[in-house]
Amino acid sequence: MAHTVFHTCSLCEATCGLKFEVEDNQILSVRPDEDDVFSQGYVCPKGIAIAGIHHDPDRLRRPVRRTASGAFEEISWDDAFELVARRLGETRAAHGTDAIGFYWGNPTGNNHGALMMLGSFTKALGTRNRYSAGSQDANPRVVTSYELYGSALSIPVPDVDRADYFLCLGGNPLISNGSVMTAPDMKRRLRAIRDRGGKVVVVDPRRTETAKEADEHVAIRPGGDAAFLLGMVRALVEHGRIDRAFVERTTSGWPEIERRLAAFTPARIAAFAGVPAETIERLALEFAAARAPVCYSRVGVCVGVHCTLATFATDLLNIVTGRLGREGGPMFTTPAFDVTKIARATGQDGRARWKSRVRGLPETLGDLPSVALAEEIETPGPGQIRAMVTFAGNPVLSVPNGRRIAAAFDTLDFMVSIDIYINETTRHADLILPPCWNLAEDHIDLLFSSLGVRNIARWSPPVVEKSPDERADWEILLELAERLGGGALGDPWLDRPLRWLRPLGVRWTPTGFLSLLLRLGPHGDRYLPWSDGLNLAKLKAAPHGIDLGPLQPGIEQRLFHKDKRIHLTSPCMLEAMRALETDLEAKTRENGLLLIGRRELRSNNSWMHNVPTLVSGRERCVLYVHPDDAARYGVRDGEMSILESRVHRGEVRVAVTDDMRPGVVCLPHGWGHAESARWQKVAGDHQGVSYNDWVDDAALEPIIGQSILNGVPVRLRPSASESSRRAAR
Repeated sequence: MAHTVFHTCSLCEATCGLKFEVEDNQILSVRPDEDDVFSQGYVCPKGIAIAGIHHDPDRLRRPVRRTASGAFEEISWDDAFELVARRLGETRAAHGTDAIGFYWGNPTGNNHGALMMLGSFTKALGTRNRYSAGSQDANPRVVTSYELYGSALSIPVPDVDRADYFLCLGGNPLISNGSVMTAPDMKRRLRAIRDRGGKVVVVDPRRTETAKEADEHVAIRPGGDAAFLLGMVRALVEHGRIDRAFVERTTSGWPEIERRLAAFTPARIAAFAGVPAETIERLALEFAAARAPVCYSRVGVCVGVHCTLATFATDLLNIVTGRLGREGGPMFTTPAFDVTKIARATGQDGRARWKSRVRGLPETLGDLPSVALAEEIETPGPGQIRAMVTFAGNPVLSVPNGRRIAAAFDTLDFMVSIDIYINETTRHADLILPPCWNLAEDHIDLLFSSLGVRNIARWSPPVVEKSPDERADWEILLELAERLGGGALGDPWLDRPLRWLRPLGVRWTPTGFLSLLLRLGPHGDRYLPWSDGLNLAKLKAAPHGIDLGPLQPGIEQRLFHKDKRIHLTSPCMLEAMRALETDLEAKTRENGLLLIGRRELRSNNSWMHNVPTLVSGRERCVLYVHPDDAARYGVRDGEMSILESRVHRGEVRVAVTDDMRPGVVCLPHGWGHAESARWQKVAGDHQGVSYNDWVDDAALEPIIGQSILNGVPVRLRPSASESSRRAAR
């Protein structure tokens, strides 16, 4: 008999509520949960298609080992675990702990069990060669928070539901539904700003879906965000619109910042940013005059040339106008599970505590910049990576110069991947361990509830039952950790008693551990029988989630510097300001073609292109080109062209559109499935090309080693086949 299960969409940051109809362990339908306390009936096409991943015939169900011919054959879990533990153990014994590399990907953020095991698994490996998607995504955001507020996870979130002026740079929240701002149904939320008399301004080189909904679109030059924002702050200084009482009460270092801002007048930075000085000044004054303004920047800013400084400048604008911690401005959540305190207590919160071996690039939250991965495999010497573990990640499509990464993987002594697919990365692995995937596990909103525009708490039961021969992500990580000498908690004094108690039926589980943290958290019952606070039983009794109310004013609870102030003058931010000032004159006169990326509603990075409903219809992996540039470079709409950068030359189809700023072309991220076509048949029929093949891995933002994915210098011309076809006409 069919039954209904309510489960949070575990695909992206929006965490929309879904309603599943299930019969005989088969998902019959997926619909939005109209009663979900947060998403309120909103869901995007990816959420509706989630069952397509669960039932995908190409998804792996059992461990597979690569044969000499390059094919894969199934093996048992016991044999697989034994092989991994033996080969990694041999590598560690012969070459040291740092000879093992570990890369983990974005899907981990939606899996509370995997998140809880990451630190313990890394400790069991013993390596500092850990990498993640953060250096292609959010590291400038977390480093800015670490320097300003004292914790990398002390991240202010725009209170969009009470804002009356929303300034958005490099984000496309109508497509992402947030991104370091968990906010399902952003179209409704942004329209509400306008309905209450407010204004939405989008600053982006492309007229994005969000820009088309906005009151104003400013077509900035790629890489100009930091200068643009500092120019706004400088304009406010000149017009006496700084909230000096707030700045003096909450910050340290403002006089030094104010002195340095003299170099960033709107007139001086206008050409570099590609925005007229009068527009910069007008927007600054509009922002300061609004009742409840908020400035938000995201991926497009975080992967640009001056990404860390641009993120710092985003917060600086909010701070100097007195908006931080106030209703309608950037505010801090009060989550049921306080991940900031968890990270600090476990020693994971920090940056620049060690550096990569070859280029000396600093770590962030325990991860080195992924742009260093290939060279750390290729370069001989102590600490050279000789074995690799990848977990829910696809660096061949996600890291700059992915072809170099692929070639480096082929030189490894051993590689194991924990993944549900044979993809562009895992095809290089000697062994793939497939988890049962998210719908067969319970789910707790852990990470992204800490970034929500409203405080909520949810627990979701499994949608389907996993078979006896399936393992959850955390179970795979825990088994490997224990075989390598570690355990669930990453501390031998705590893990040893857990192993002793296992024969008695006492077993560590991530949900059980989070139950403890929930009860001791900001909204917990503290184990007091008379308390009306939260516990896991109350969450389980609320299938649509529990609304904990709007974000609360105040900043003191999220300032972790000893003096409880916002530190504006950290050495890395001052160095970033010096670097931008040097670039202002040098790059103002540049007039080449620049490549930027884009996010699309039916794509989820690289791993949902094997779902037929998400790739049907028009071709999506196309290069957007402005009509003026199409005429200048001789390319035409719908035809193939040659796109060339320093590291790659390849064909791509052109789509001519005036949504682009002249001089800027745009290609989506996450495609390029030719190498995995034999194992993912649908994706193989819609291969596209990999954006990151064109991205130069030698170019990076030196402050934190962030990959520069936007503003890549490229050349464009018609392909030889198109030129011949035209000549034949």
